[in-house]
Formats: sequence, C-alpha cells, structure tokens
Amino acid sequence: MRKSGMFENITGVVLVLTFLLTALTGCGSLQDFQVDTLTGREETDEFTSLGLSPEFDYEVPESLPSILVDQVGYGVGSNKLAMISGETLPETFSILDAASGREVYTGKIESKGYDPSVNAYISFADFTDFNTAGTYYIQAQSIGRSYAFEIAEDLYAPLLKKVFKQYYYNRCGLTLSAELAGDAAHNACHSREAQMKEEAMIKQDVSGGWHVDEIGSRDVARGCRTVNTLLLAYELYPDDLTDDMGIPESGNGIPDVLDEVKYEIDWLLKMQDAKSGAVYASVSSVDNKTAGYILYIDSITMDATIHFAATMAKFSYLYQSYDREFATLCLQASDRAYRYVEKYLADVSQEQYFFAAAELYRATGGYQYHSVVKSYLTQNPEVDMENDFAFWGCVTYLSTKQKVDVELCEAVTQNLMRRGEKISYASRDSKLLVNTDEKQGGNAGLLRDMERLAVVDHIITNHEYATVLENHIHYMLGRNLQSISYLDGVGGRNYRDVDVSLGIMSQVDQNAELLLLFAAIMDEELVVAEE
Repeated sequence: MRKSGMFENITGVVLVLTFLLTALTGCGSLQDFQVDTLTGREETDEFTSLGLSPEFDYEVPESLPSILVDQVGYGVGSNKLAMISGETLPETFSILDAASGREVYTGKIESKGYDPSVNAYISFADFTDFNTAGTYYIQAQSIGRSYAFEIAEDLYAPLLKKVFKQYYYNRCGLTLSAELAGDAAHNACHSREAQMKEEAMIKQDVSGGWHVDEIGSRDVARGCRTVNTLLLAYELYPDDLTDDMGIPESGNGIPDVLDEVKYEIDWLLKMQDAKSGAVYASVSSVDNKTAGYILYIDSITMDATIHFAATMAKFSYLYQSYDREFATLCLQASDRAYRYVEKYLADVSQEQYFFAAAELYRATGGYQYHSVVKSYLTQNPEVDMENDFAFWGCVTYLSTKQKVDVELCEAVTQNLMRRGEKISYASRDSKLLVNTDEKQGGNAGLLRDMERLAVVDHIITNHEYATVLENHIHYMLGRNLQSISYLDGVGGRNYRDVDVSLGIMSQVDQNAELLLLFAAIMDEELVVAEE
C-alpha cells in the first residue's frame, strides 16, 4: 500500500512537470490542454480558501536607537557622553552636522561592559573635547544614528523657566493671558463656591491654588510638598530663581518663586478651619450633567494639617523680609494647625511632627518646638534620610539661626554626607551613570536622590557630585535605554509619544524636584567645565 501510494505521487509529479515543460517550450496551447477539476465542478473566479481570513492590521515593532544622547543637548565646555547599547560594536563613532550631514568629529567607542541592573551592554562615546556650537547627531557603522542634539552655551536656563512656568499654567481660578501663557491661556476656572462633602448646605470660597490633575483637583498635602521643595530650591540657589521668569508678578521686586508659591499659600489659608485650626484635605471637581461641575471640599485630615503647619512656618520665615504682615498671618495659621495636631499625635508620624517643629523653631525660636526637635534627633541618631519629612526637618535645623545643639547638628551633617556618598557611589557604579533599573520606572526615586545630593553638594561643593547631578539631567532628557525625554515639549522622542503617565512636569511635586535639579547644575559652583 505504501509503495503504490508513492508511485501515484510520482506519476502526479511527472504529469505536472510535463505540463510545465510544454508550456515553457511553446509546444501545444492551453486551449488544447484541458484538466478536470478535482471536484468535477466548473472553474470559477471565486476565491476558495481554508477559511482563514488574512489580517494585515498589526503594529510594526518600534526600533529604538542604540546610541543614546541627551536630546536637548550639552553645554559648551561640559562633559559630553553618549551611551551605546549593544554587545558587538564598531571601534569608532562620528558626529555629523544635522543640517548638512557633514562629518565634524570622530572618536573611539569605549566599552564599559554588561550592567545587570539594566540588562544591557553599555559603551561610551566621549566627545567632551568637541565644543563647536550647533545641532548634530552621532552615527556609527552597523548600529545607526542617534536623535539630534545641540551644543550650546546656555541650555538649562530656558528649561528651568519652562519647568517653573508649569505652576503658572496650573493656577486655578485665574484667567491666563495669551501673552504669558500662549497655548495654555484660558479663562478663570473653578471660581464658584464649593460645598462640604459631608454637609452640602455649607459652602465657601476655596478658589485658587494649583491643579494637581487634569480635572482641576487641588490637594493640600501635595501642594505643601511642592511648596517645601520650591522653597528649598530658593534657599539653596536664590541667584538662579530671579524676578523675571515670565509670570504676572515678574518685576515686582520679589523673587518669582516666592510670588508663585504665595499663590498656593493663599489657597492653603482658605483650607484651614477657622474654629479649630485643622485643615481640609483637598478640593475635588465632579462633572454634573445638569448643574455643570460641582466642587467638593474633602474632610479634615491629620496628614493635611501637619503638612500645612510645617509649610506655613517655612514660607513665613522666608517671606517676612518682603511682607511682614502676611508672613505673620501665615505663622499664626501654622501654630494653630500645630496645636490641633498635638491633640492627636497618634495620627501623625514622628517625622511629620519633627519637621513641623523644626520649621516653627526656626521661625519663632520657641523652646517648645526646639524640645521636640532635640527629642526626635536624640532618639533617632541614624535619621532615615529617605523620609522626606525627616530630610526636610534636618536641613531646616542645620540652616536655622536660632540656638542649636551642636552635637546633634554634627551628627545630622555626617548622616547627610553618608547619604550623599551612597547616592553618588550607586550612580558611578551604574553603566548609565544613574541609579536606575531595567524597568526605568524610578524617576520619582531619582529626583528624590538628586534633592538629597544637591543639599550635600551645597554643604561641601564637590565636582564629582556636580557631575552626578548633571548626568541625571542627561538621563531624563533622553540618555536612557528607552530614548525618552521625560520633559514636556522637548526631545526627539517625547514621553507623550509613549506613555503620558511617564511625564515629570505634569506631577506638581516631581516638577519641583526637577526645578531644584536644574537650579543646582546652573549654579556657578556646580558648572561641570572642562578641566
């Protein structure tokens, strides 16, 4: 049976070959050669298939460049590195002028090896000695080209202003002019009175403040965290945060960062309960099909109240030289919130209480506040600098002009120094020069680390720390394995083209940390110049 079947197959193949040869040699014609169909039916033009419908709707996998650059650029005289991802690479790279395609520089690729934290082989293309201003891209045989980037004298000042103005764009209850806001201009929003979530008949004006999301919510805790970071940036780098940042208050003789923060402070004051001193958590906006949007004031929380107490004291201290009367009003509001929290200490963390006490001590010199500060630092000789409240409280205590415990201050300083060195070491140990991982989901952590390192570098200026700070800016502007620029509107491959949730500037608290980072690397003591 098997042999017979094989002969039948051979016979069929011979017939087919005979037909093909006849057709190709021109002998005979198709009209004389008739073949019955297997089904015995007449042949038609109808297409017959196995029942599978071909689908052509598929996505072509995105091809990312293997040469990773800061897609905004590098400063003239600064360290300039591109990262190259891949195991087998050519020996050299070239820099080409973006407009003409003309080669302007060549260099050797330096292999750095495998980095398990990001699961990639990384090499460096160092072009620090190339300082001609212009727009370029990097190219290497077999691996392609990078996104375009610029070499210029002043790259960071426009980015700092862009990050700062995000708060003006987020102002609630204010008409933004086209002159200052451009495409973000709009009429005043959320100006009507809001109702208490638990008592709908009670309404009050809570207009103002910064939006924290796309539906116009405003949040006390997030607003306070943002204010704390912005004020820290102002304390460390006042010369970089000037009175000409392009907001309505520019030119009034007060640094624009304080003007912008005051807009949030004015709203925060509205969120404090007049009788108790406690603070409502947030204002949420709900779209009602018949009545339009409805604003709700969410309940009082201890988290909001202790945040408020610390932030108001901090602002009062820094604003008193510009408006003593308003600064005093803020300090009184802070003290009332603090006294309310003292009744419910079980509902706040030690770190939150310590931070509020540190701010109030610096602003007033009150013994009761200093007692809380010393008690916390004595009981916690190894302060957790990962905790924002502990970190902020320690920095405030170190910077106070009031009488301090010198031994406690020395211990805090050493703790900060160890944290800074740990961050710096982890960044140096990474082939990408930042302490990240394969998932690249840690921008919040990276920004928090840079806030710590900026403070440490301010205490003892260190060229190595300055380099680490700038490397993180390069990373966030595209020198990462996903070739993503995480800042709005800049870079050849912006985060909005990939995942809108990856943005930094859309997060009010992360945006403040980003502003601090830009101010740090712009500071004249932190310029990473060619040695």
